[in-house]
Amino acid sequence: MKIAVASEGKFVSGHFGHCEGFTVYEVEENKALKKDFIQNPGHRPGFLPDFLKQLGVNVVIAGGMGETAQQLFAQNNIDVIVGAEGYSDDVIQQYLKNELKSTGSICREHQHEGHCHE
Repeated sequence: MKIAVASEGKFVSGHFGHCEGFTVYEVEENKALKKDFIQNPGHRPGFLPDFLKQLGVNVVIAGGMGETAQQLFAQNNIDVIVGAEGYSDDVIQQYLKNELKSTGSICREHQHEGHCHE
């Protein structure tokens, strides 16, 4: 399984589409075996869900995410968790322990980049 965390440095990004990049964790038997940082190739409507699908991602974790992106992930059978915050490594451990729950929040405006989970 691959889990992509929208990231700003070592932290979960407040907004999926405008994040610095994605920390992609390869997980097996509830253990993170490997992680790689992939630079965000740029925000374009509908692009990032397809980009992450091509990387083999099964789950996406972010602070906030727009409705269209959430719908595109759902259409591709990729789980989305929004409302996450903190260190990416800690968030992955919470997910693996089934302690991370999505708030289901939807970002509707891009002006508040970085503040979607507030």
